[in-house]
Amino acid sequence: MGNKSLTLIGLGPMGLAMVNTYLDNGYQVTVWNRTAAKAEPLVARGAVLAPTVEEALAANELVVLSLTDYDAVYAVLEPAAGSLSGKVIANLTSDTPEKAREAAAWAAKHGAKHLTGGVQVPPPLIGKPGSSTYYSGPKDVFDAHEEALKVLTEADHRGEDAGLAAMYYQAQMTIFWTSMLSFYQALALGQANGVAAQDLLPYAKMQFAMMPHFLDLYAQHVDTASYPGDVDRLAMGAASIDHVTHTHADAGVNTTLLDAVSAIFHAGMDKGFAENSFSSLIEILKKQAG
Repeated sequence: MGNKSLTLIGLGPMGLAMVNTYLDNGYQVTVWNRTAAKAEPLVARGAVLAPTVEEALAANELVVLSLTDYDAVYAVLEPAAGSLSGKVIANLTSDTPEKAREAAAWAAKHGAKHLTGGVQVPPPLIGKPGSSTYYSGPKDVFDAHEEALKVLTEADHRGEDAGLAAMYYQAQMTIFWTSMLSFYQALALGQANGVAAQDLLPYAKMQFAMMPHFLDLYAQHVDTASYPGDVDRLAMGAASIDHVTHTHADAGVNTTLLDAVSAIFHAGMDKGFAENSFSSLIEILKKQAG
């Protein structure tokens, strides 16, 4: 059994869920939060409230951060940077991959080791089966603290590059937010035609259930940079998205999202991909050389 003692900084809904989960699992937890009153229920359960960030850092080697963004991380830690040497910072704060890389370099400059974390579940699912967090950073550091990290969720180490956990997290969020907007777009069309959300729901679920087949096929296209038009052609897709956009416009529904999708399709057409699979649109979206 490893050392069951750690520090957690940041007591928003996620931080509170994490501390309670650690306490439920017999951990000694030192906490710090800008608004100390948030810690009172945790102290009643056995947590230790550190009066200063320096004392919170001094209490344990492993320091878990659950803050709003990396600007908040620096606002909290920079004044106490002299206390960071020898610490392992498990930074479960959401932000960009580049900011995660910068934070890892900043931590190293102050003698600390940095693990980036991307938590894949909301606070109520912390500590529950099936939950997961992406991690990236030094594998030996991750291995040394995996037992403690797995108290919160399953821990999926994605690589040594500090930015990778944030990239995986933001990639997941990219899929989630755009997929949900497409769902709302369909519901708005339904409402405009007198169809309730509950009536469209089973058909939306059926559409999402079909998606793994397409994901498998098009991921292979992208990795091989081969976009054969044997199953679908971009020209057909461009015509289809035009029909979709016109359907929504005719119903008086906002077409901002669909106009953006249509613009990408037609950029692909302009690039000469009409006879290729619509997976060729990755060439429009991806980072360009040069």
